[in-house]
Amino acid sequence: MRKRIKYFQLSEVEYNKLKSLLGIEESNKEKDSSIQFCLEDAYEVISNYCNTDGVAEGLYNTLFRIAIDLYRHENIGSEESSLGSVSSISEGDTSVSYRSSNSEFKESLLKDYKKQLNRYRKLVF
Repeated sequence: MRKRIKYFQLSEVEYNKLKSLLGIEESNKEKDSSIQFCLEDAYEVISNYCNTDGVAEGLYNTLFRIAIDLYRHENIGSEESSLGSVSSISEGDTSVSYRSSNSEFKESLLKDYKKQLNRYRKLVF
């Protein structure tokens, strides 16, 4: 008999926990919409990758790790985009080139968590 997987729904508890993990005081409401977006986006990424209607309880901490990565690396809530990593530096007349952070980050995001996500992934034909 297959074990039935329990899913959880996002609530105020998860939003406050993410704020705490990011070092943002609970009373600080300035970044609430950015935090909510990151948590919901991470929830959606996991649901889509695993082909499920929600996030399994066993992926609870993975959800927070992905949301933290999204918040920190994609510069959510800022008008400026993140620069990315340095690809080249020139000294004469000073020049610095950056790699595209979006393509680099999006490729690596799921790679870091595939091992955990694959345990709950359903194959769809």
